[in-house]
Amino acid sequence: MAFITSGSSDQPSSGQGGLFEGVTTYHWLVLIIATMGWMFDCMDQRIFILARGSAIKELLDGSDGASKEVLDAYGRWATMAMILGWATGGIFFGMMSDKVGRVKTMVATLLVYSGFTGLSAVSVSYWDFLLYRFLVGLGVGGMFGAAAALVAESVPGRVRSLALGSLQALSAVGNITGSLISYWIAPGLPATLLGWEIDGWRALFLVGILPSLLVIPIVLFLREPDAWKHAKEAADRGDVGKQLGTIPDLFRHPRWRHNTLVGLGLGVSGMIGLWGIGFFTPELIDRALADLPKEQVAETKSLCTALQDVGAFLGMCVFTVLATYWGRRWAFLCAFIIPLFTVSYTFFFLNSVSDAYWMLPLVGFGTLMPFGGYSIYFPELYPTRLRGVGIGFCYNVGRYATAAFLLVSGYFTIWLAESGVDQPFRVGAVIFCSIFFLGMLTLIWAPETKGQPLPEDN
Repeated sequence: MAFITSGSSDQPSSGQGGLFEGVTTYHWLVLIIATMGWMFDCMDQRIFILARGSAIKELLDGSDGASKEVLDAYGRWATMAMILGWATGGIFFGMMSDKVGRVKTMVATLLVYSGFTGLSAVSVSYWDFLLYRFLVGLGVGGMFGAAAALVAESVPGRVRSLALGSLQALSAVGNITGSLISYWIAPGLPATLLGWEIDGWRALFLVGILPSLLVIPIVLFLREPDAWKHAKEAADRGDVGKQLGTIPDLFRHPRWRHNTLVGLGLGVSGMIGLWGIGFFTPELIDRALADLPKEQVAETKSLCTALQDVGAFLGMCVFTVLATYWGRRWAFLCAFIIPLFTVSYTFFFLNSVSDAYWMLPLVGFGTLMPFGGYSIYFPELYPTRLRGVGIGFCYNVGRYATAAFLLVSGYFTIWLAESGVDQPFRVGAVIFCSIFFLGMLTLIWAPETKGQPLPEDN
């Protein structure tokens, strides 16, 4: 089958016009609003990561007699519930973004993740907390695909990699915001919110409702991309092979099937590296600083996870530069080699407050670096009619594997402890870092998309 292309390459113009020639106010508006949608999404994620331990301990009636390994297992299962929702929502809303539009899907996902984050604050048991986390995950998973597709199809091709890289990199601002909020509202201590004294973790989840206000500028200012409108018209005419957002079509044609398998390999490696290992730094700090006062430990976790997010921002920025000038495959190779060393080193050697301040930024840099690539690379693997579902599938099916990994890793860590292994949490994390080899191996088959227009099929 022959292929036609739409858009222009992501390389700077060789003419007299500069890189941003033709970039209009509307293009900037699309990028800013889409970035804010994903940024607030990440803020809600960070709030959960920091509030997780305190919420679970209270909802399990204190569980003062439970070991750290058992409480961590409950934490992993709560994270697994959110990731399962994330994967399901990413695929469902990915199909929805192809079928009904990118903008409408962004509105739906925003209301879902902010609304159920707020409801997490009124949890009365561990089990309804798990249900809310699953429902939050539905919205969290859907936002990225819709926002990335909207930006990819709206901005000029030569600035596409920079725009998509910025979308992902600036999401770290959401993580940083969540960390700073938890510095002011410590999840493990009482908090006063609007004159009411409540648990700190409940106050944090209530703050997570605020992103719903972004619905207003989304509805007022954004419109569907022309590329999506043309694909929608072709589908409405009943043109053969022009169906929108169908998962089977990701596998019917050899090119899309190959790209999907590559995307899954890259996605699984990065997802497990981040959600299965990198986002358990608060628990690592609890262990390393167990002899310090609770208030000092809470402060250290908030500040150091904020620094971890600064490292994440820098890592995604570096990926964007490498992908733009070196190519996507070389950038991904660096993005899997770096966390292999930084994450394993941190989880094995972090032992003090000063260690946390310089090691956690390295963890953030490494574990989020591949995510800068997902926002750039995944939209470049599919035609318009499959772009939303393709992004959602590659970005989120890996989360099912991550959810299974969290279940297995929780039991594995308990097994290490029962087997008499010294510091089983740390040893397990170092072993799990081998997942980054999967990403390196996948690159053997990954197509290079640097300088190529967005693909279309005829």
